[in-house]
Parts: sequence; structure tokens; C-alpha cells
Amino acid sequence: MWTFYPYGAYGYLNGNRTSYFPPFQHQGMNYYYNSYIDPHQYMNDYRQRPIRGQATWTTGGQVTKCGIPWSKNEYMTVAVGENSPFKCGQTLKIRNLSSLGQREIIVTVVDTVQGYPANKINLHRNAFIALGANPNVGIIDVEIIPSPQLEEERWGKYLLEIAQMAYPTYNVTEYNFVSRSQLSPSRTRETYEFILQAPEGSIKIQGNVIYNPITDKVLSLDMKEVEHFRYY
Repeated sequence: MWTFYPYGAYGYLNGNRTSYFPPFQHQGMNYYYNSYIDPHQYMNDYRQRPIRGQATWTTGGQVTKCGIPWSKNEYMTVAVGENSPFKCGQTLKIRNLSSLGQREIIVTVVDTVQGYPANKINLHRNAFIALGANPNVGIIDVEIIPSPQLEEERWGKYLLEIAQMAYPTYNVTEYNFVSRSQLSPSRTRETYEFILQAPEGSIKIQGNVIYNPITDKVLSLDMKEVEHFRYY
């Protein structure tokens, strides 16, 4: 187990009511929206549904529309269409539908791509390879799974980024919020679990963060491996 004592923590779709939303297809069903549905609610629902689409890859660049570098989280990053409901910094789970194992990774939105529809994404090459895809293929079928739970749990995302840096040869594929407890008026502890995978096996990590809810500063955090599975 290892412990950190950092200095501190990490620091909408604008639109008008539209008369008609065209149908979009989701797992074999069509959804229609009429003029009485608030477009903001439409986008919130859309953000939370798994979306089948396609993924290409890129080596990234020095400048991104989000101001977040492609190198964030060991290059587990992605660009989305300019009109996509996904926002800068959002965490997405990507599942490779083009392979039998349907490998999964978790990526962060760092840029946009002109002309891409909402169900098409552009992964960093490292993330594309982490999905088990051959860059020579160029494009694969994927499922895009928004991660509202982690987006709402800011300290879970904080621990996720540290886990990705601490295990650079592993890919985070699952996460779970475990518990939150108030130790004192100025000390709150949150616990999360993460599943990380690599070709040789997978590990489950438990992370704890203690922070001051008044100042939003991290007081301490620790991570430990609780399970280790090897592939034979």
C-alpha cells in the first residue's frame, strides 16, 4: 500500500427549444421526440445511454479544444463530434465490439472533431491499441458508455487518474463507489474500487481519499491491491 499527501485538490449545452428532434436508433429501437420535450432533458437522457458507433484513432496534437492534453491519463483520451452531447473532461467507457473479448477502457474527452456525428469518436492511438485494436484497421465498432456515476463523484475521478498513472501498463475498465463517512466536521473519507486489466491479468484496487469538505482540500489518500488475477 502506498500513501500520498498532496498539497490540494483539483480545482451545457446551450440551445433553444426545437420544434422536432429526429429519431435516433439505439439497440434496434427508434426514439422520437416531439416539440413538448425539453432539449436539455433530451441531452441529459442521451448522455446516460450506451451508444453504438465507431471509433477511429489519432496521435493527437499540441493544442486541444478542451485545453486538456492528449497525454492525460497515460493517453487514455478521446475526441468527440462538435455537436456531441459529451462535454470536455467527461469520462466515457469504450467497449470494442469488433473483437470477441469486447475489451473495455475508460477515457477522458479532451478534444472535438469537425463533422463527426454523436456516435463516432476519435481515440488516441494508445487508447485504440488498449482496446485490442490494430491501428492498421483504422476504424472499429464500439459502444460508448457515459459514466454519470463517476462524473458526480469528483474524488472517484481524482483517484481514477492517480490509478492510471500508478499502473501505466494497465487499463482501468471498471470502478465502483464503495462508501462515504464523516470522520469529523472537517474530515470526510470516500472509498472507491477499480478494476485494472493488462494482457497478463487483472487487479482490483481500493482507494481511499480523506478531504476537508469545507475547504475541498485533500488531506491524504491511499491505494492498495485487494485482488490479483492472472491469465494462463
